[in-house]
Amino acid sequence: MALQTEQLARYGELTKTIRRHIVRMTHQAGSGHPGGSLSAAEILTVLFFEHMNVDPQNPKWQGRDYFFLSKGHCTPVYYSVLAERGFFPAEELLTFRQVDGRLHGHPCSEKCPGVDISSGSLGQGLSVANGAALAAKLNGTTQRAYVMIGDGELQEGQVWEAAMTASHYRLDNVCAIIDWNKIQLDDYVENVKGVGNLADKWRSFGWHVVEIDGHNLNEVDDALREAKATKGRPTAILANTVKGKGISYMENTHKWHGLAPNREELEFALKELV
Repeated sequence: MALQTEQLARYGELTKTIRRHIVRMTHQAGSGHPGGSLSAAEILTVLFFEHMNVDPQNPKWQGRDYFFLSKGHCTPVYYSVLAERGFFPAEELLTFRQVDGRLHGHPCSEKCPGVDISSGSLGQGLSVANGAALAAKLNGTTQRAYVMIGDGELQEGQVWEAAMTASHYRLDNVCAIIDWNKIQLDDYVENVKGVGNLADKWRSFGWHVVEIDGHNLNEVDDALREAKATKGRPTAILANTVKGKGISYMENTHKWHGLAPNREELEFALKELV
């Protein structure tokens, strides 16, 4: 069932709010990763507000679904969604990357409510998701494990070892979401080390594959519903996205992978995100 008109309007406004958080908090910190955070706003909004079974008042609730940010440098979008979902006050976002704060540059499960795994070393998230999903199977629960993976991260061999594992154990409660914005740290992914036909690759590893426009709220919602309905094998959602989405001077360039906007750039960005 597609999102209703009022839901689309609500989530559309929420993604703008999240993008404003991203540029404000990276500006305040003077560092961070806005580009790959901006590309994931719609995906994480729909995931956390429509599909994940979580309790912001009890983040460690045993029956919760799991989310693992494998591309752990993109905490600005992760923290923004967690704050808007009610895990902690949105005002705390401006403490991003402060030494005595809990919103570290990479997520820390010991510090931040709603974070299920500390991450940052690329390639590891799917392995963790497999472990959580297999435990749920063994415990007889309906919990699901979601993991967001960067497209440049697919150059890591551990991702493909984990892909084989999920298929071998028929982990239909695992959903890998690839933020396919085509750009990594210092160039286009295809120029650094091409990842080829991702749909065919994931299918060859035994996965169900859904390819979508990662900025279309309905397509994101439909893909997540399809993943839940798919039995006997894990699902990979290939989300075509734009790095730096929503801010004209940040879109489709590696420059803003790990660069914070200055005051003038922040003000320009906020005007575009009205």
